[in-house]
Amino acid sequence: MNIIVNGQLLSIHPNTALSAVIDNLNLKNQRFAVEVNGEIITRSLHNQYIMQENDKIEIVVAVGGG
Repeated sequence: MNIIVNGQLLSIHPNTALSAVIDNLNLKNQRFAVEVNGEIITRSLHNQYIMQENDKIEIVVAVGGG
């Protein structure tokens, strides 16, 4: 099945959790926010959110600076 992550088409297995998509993108040690279809998904729900065909995910990584 296909989803879109930050504008890029990504093929994943059915019943894949959002947390698995994030793990695959190597974002574990970074601070980031995730939006699926225009809705923010809190970190506590990443394991519970099951991806659906054509979901649109936007991931924003926080960058520190001064």
